[in-house]
Formats: sequence, structure tokens, C-alpha cells
Amino acid sequence: MAKNILICDDAAFMRMMIKDILTKNGYNVAGEAENGVKAVEKYNELKPDLVLMDITMPEMDGIQALKKIKEADSSALVIMCSAMGQQAMVIESIQAGAKDFIVKPFQADRVIEAVKKVVG
Repeated sequence: MAKNILICDDAAFMRMMIKDILTKNGYNVAGEAENGVKAVEKYNELKPDLVLMDITMPEMDGIQALKKIKEADSSALVIMCSAMGQQAMVIESIQAGAKDFIVKPFQADRVIEAVKKVVG
């Protein structure tokens, strides 16, 4: 059965790119969120198998959203997405419970590799 994935990124074209990569590889995009507040709401509503979470977003950043999701569901699987040069934030997100991270600009094979590693 296809895994359901929630995509959280404030840039619509980034969500579109990730969605394209995932659907071409047999994954189901359960929903999208454009900020951390929406990411937490959508997670609780959709209970996806995996979340791809951008670190830098308005209203609530990805790390805060990750912490809120992990508080609500300690078994939540989250992969963080970051721009180059956000090493400190990547480390903080891994410590907060993220399973992996992908660096922008996305490479399709790296996205799929990370997703397969985390949810199969």
C-alpha cells in the first residue's frame, strides 16, 4: 500500500516539486501545509506515515512544528528539508526527533532514498 506523506513548505513551487517526485515514485501525498501551524493541524487531522518538513517557514518554523508533532505523537516520522548552511538547525531538528534531512535544491534520488530509509 502506498505511504501517505504530508508536505510542509512555505514555497508552493517546492511543494509541487516534492509532490511530483513522490507521486512518480508511487507515494501518496496526503496533504500540504504552507507553515508550521498548518503542518501541526494537518498532521493531527491526516495522521500521515511521513512528514517532509521545511525548517524555515512563517508563523511557526519547522523545528517548532516538529516538536509539537512529536509531543502529540512520539512515533511520528519526520524528514527535515533545509537550505545549505543551516547545519545548526539540522542538528537541532535531529535532536528533536527528525529521522533524516534533505538539502535544497532537491535531488529526486536523494528525496526517494531518504523516504525509503524512513518508511520503506
